[in-house]
Amino acid sequence: MTAFVVQPARSCLHGTVTVPGDKSIGHRALLFSLLTQEPVRILGLGDGADNGRSAKAIAALGAQVSRQDQAVCVRGTGLAGMRAPSAALDCGNSGTTIRMLCGLLAGAPFATRLVGDESLSKRPMRRVIEPLCTMGARIDGPRDARGDVVPPLTVGPAAGPLTPIQYELPMASAQVKTALTLAALYTRGVSSLIEPGPSRDHTERMLGFLGAPVHSGVGADGRPCTTIDTLRWDGRLRGGDLEVPGDPSSAAFLVVAALLAGAQEVRIENVCINPTRTGFLDVLEAMGAAVEQQPRHGGAEPTADLVVRGAAPALKATEISGSLVVRSLDEIPILAVVAACAHGTTLVRQAEELRVKESDRIATTCAMLRAFGVSCEERPDGFAVEGSSGAPLGAGAQVDAAGDHRIAMAGAIAALRAAGPAHIGDADNVATSYPGFVDALAHLGAAIAKV
Repeated sequence: MTAFVVQPARSCLHGTVTVPGDKSIGHRALLFSLLTQEPVRILGLGDGADNGRSAKAIAALGAQVSRQDQAVCVRGTGLAGMRAPSAALDCGNSGTTIRMLCGLLAGAPFATRLVGDESLSKRPMRRVIEPLCTMGARIDGPRDARGDVVPPLTVGPAAGPLTPIQYELPMASAQVKTALTLAALYTRGVSSLIEPGPSRDHTERMLGFLGAPVHSGVGADGRPCTTIDTLRWDGRLRGGDLEVPGDPSSAAFLVVAALLAGAQEVRIENVCINPTRTGFLDVLEAMGAAVEQQPRHGGAEPTADLVVRGAAPALKATEISGSLVVRSLDEIPILAVVAACAHGTTLVRQAEELRVKESDRIATTCAMLRAFGVSCEERPDGFAVEGSSGAPLGAGAQVDAAGDHRIAMAGAIAALRAAGPAHIGDADNVATSYPGFVDALAHLGAAIAKV
């Protein structure tokens, strides 16, 4: 079992690094390429295990997948050309893969079994399954103690042609929105998906680039609305080059490392700054941290180099709630570390979704902070963190990451501000999102080792 030993930072960090290609965009590039009939070149795809699950899934469904230099090349099957896989599709730890496959396979004329690891097999799927079934999809799976549907799932065969849907999502969710958008491509008519607030729009950007009749905007009531109008669509998606920029969720850990340890200059190159993904930068600004964004040009997604310079700033508490939670959900564990070093009490509210991530991230984030001697009150929908006002965090922390890669990485960054070394255990799943995490931190000057 992988563990990290991290020493407190003794000097400012310095250097230039890149982070893996954004996982969310990478999943979409792979899965959507299956639906094209022209070749697609995917540039910048990360090497993490999660994206690898999506690549294996489309190959099992009939795509030809190969690597040429730095590009992953896909020759898809088209919407109607997928073949039945010879075995279950193993989604590993990837909730994105399994939920998007539910939509991608919703109109297929064959049955597919979707399985995952122990963690994924506990994650709720009813939120995506129920609206898909109203469109005519057939998806079955066991029930957990709460009555929710969990993997393994059997998707298909559809009983007949899928029907368009007009659906109001109970919560902003890019995964649910994407699954329903993919299923709507099988229909003949107009589907509309209304969200209570903005969620990631990578699907709309990429499918629009590939020629799908998908449009995003604002409804008459001011809420975000995605429309899929297939009435005059010929069912074909074009190919081309898809660029996957750097993952802002991975970049957030290095940004915070530079802020907490101080930085001569730390530069993280070519990071996605899609506004639906940069809530963590807004939180850091509200807490008094300065992160410079130097824009780059080209591609469907906005990108920039993120640059941190100077001594560790005096940080102040803030509140993370509402739409800011949606825009920074994956970064909340590392933002909790920032809160632990700030002056005052930081509140995280309306973040119940953290309960059903790779771990119960409300519980595991609080446990991680307490290992460093930080006062953290767990609440049903979030937590409250009492900051140290800049004093070092506790020495000798023994952090159990509970198999959650973001808890492991957040604990490693917290150790940079501790009074003594820390041990971060059960960190194997860091390889699912950021295989080069340890090397990147070491390159910037941190003392971190795998044990």
